[in-house]
Amino acid sequence: MRKQSTLVLVCLGFLLCSVATVSAVTMGIVTGSTKGTYYQFGLNIAELVKPYGITLKVSPSKGSVENIYAVFKRPNTQLGIVQADVLAFVARVQTDPVLKRIARKIKMVFPLYNEEIHLLGRSDLTGFADLAGKRVAIGREGSGTYLTARLLFEISGVVPAAMVPIGTDEALAALKAGQVDAMFYVAGYPVRLLTAGVSSDDNLALLPIRNQQITDFYPGTIIPAGTYAWQESDVSTVAVKAVLISYNFRHFNCENVGRVGKLVYEHLDWLREHGHPKWKAVDLDFPLKGWQQYDCVKRKLTSSPANKARPTEINPVLQAIKEVLQE
Repeated sequence: MRKQSTLVLVCLGFLLCSVATVSAVTMGIVTGSTKGTYYQFGLNIAELVKPYGITLKVSPSKGSVENIYAVFKRPNTQLGIVQADVLAFVARVQTDPVLKRIARKIKMVFPLYNEEIHLLGRSDLTGFADLAGKRVAIGREGSGTYLTARLLFEISGVVPAAMVPIGTDEALAALKAGQVDAMFYVAGYPVRLLTAGVSSDDNLALLPIRNQQITDFYPGTIIPAGTYAWQESDVSTVAVKAVLISYNFRHFNCENVGRVGKLVYEHLDWLREHGHPKWKAVDLDFPLKGWQQYDCVKRKLTSSPANKARPTEINPVLQAIKEVLQE
């Protein structure tokens, strides 16, 4: 009898270990610069899901353009964070077969928050229009900042002397050295780079973006005074929505992406309390026009955002991209 009891206990222990092994998974999320909001969001999600048997590896990247392709192609990269205008751009390009495949396969997990377009420049510049004939750092190729900056110039008709494709750290150093006149950085405030890397002694300022052609397409917003210690007044700018995306997986990865989505949805209050300040601006039910939520996430939610009766908002960014591509 004792031998049988021992055997039963051994078998039960083995079964429990097997179940634990099955439920414990390793996933990947591709984000952005380690000093940017995407990376911090990735770390926050990883911390949230860890007690539930999900190890989420957070990878930095060049940004949105790289991230779309990474989720589409890179092994064990089930999640990514990108800008909505990059998603819209990919979806609207009908001539490239690879982009068409990406547009079909990339799925939205959740809309996240508005990313403010930071335009940092010499303090003697007064706004976006002053960038005509100037040298402007537009972000590294492959970043969302790069695409957005190019679209802003295309939409507005403002022509700089040079669009310099360098990363944000390098851009800030070049701006301080007088090698460029201004730089773009698309990220939800407060941005760590501008908090830690800029002081009032640098004689730099956030420049307003009020160009009518731009504000017709991108929603206007404000970076409040005091967001950065050296920023004395409110700054008018425009924003683009950040989006958590995945690939159109089936079976195992579908299940795991759904698990992460459900955890984020049900623990948003925890993220708002313990995560990056921008979590307080996240609306997971925001009806982002042109993008449907991933079925694998929908099925995991107790109440699907897609089923909520909320008015659909026209996405001016999507229309802007369409106008640019038709020319």
